[in-house]
Amino acid sequence: MSFPSRKIAEQEIELGEKLAPGKWGDHSRNVARFCEKVAELSGMDKDKAYVLGLMHDIGRRSGARGQKHIYDGYVYAKEKGWDDVAKISLTHSYAGHDADSGVSLYNGDFNDWLFIKEYIKNVQFDDYDKLVFLGDSMADATGICTIEKRQMDIALRYGYVSEMVEKWHKIFETKAYFEKKCGQSVYEIFPEIRNNI
Repeated sequence: MSFPSRKIAEQEIELGEKLAPGKWGDHSRNVARFCEKVAELSGMDKDKAYVLGLMHDIGRRSGARGQKHIYDGYVYAKEKGWDDVAKISLTHSYAGHDADSGVSLYNGDFNDWLFIKEYIKNVQFDDYDKLVFLGDSMADATGICTIEKRQMDIALRYGYVSEMVEKWHKIFETKAYFEKKCGQSVYEIFPEIRNNI
């Protein structure tokens, strides 16, 4: 298996939070909860979805900010032999095969950025990549929310708006994809969304 057990993944997040405190751990737990539930309703492996959702930001354990965390997560997961986690570390930030569609500019080593661009251009995005991308677009540290709320928060924090429009289109397209698989609105699945619309 190229991803850890739920227990090990949860321990990794707890350790990561000790190394680099912040809201990213609770955000990751909410992404995991989102992914598990939508996967279950979509006929996917809910344990795999949970673990990949939980581990998508594991690169933040190094204190990495901006897009540098995606490469740090990739390297860390590869060292552990968790190829699926390594993949999700890179794919969760992107709307498709264009690495320039990320939220913020890459702030790490230029050669790492070239690797990311080539990887994203050639990787096959599967339903788990799409699911974690959607979960990351709908979960913050306090819970699961509408796409609009989460994306407004990101836009205000990073200051990118025009650069995000293409990504927003892809998020709504991905939402529709999973709603077809689930047979219901993603917003109807989670009580905290229903209660705040």
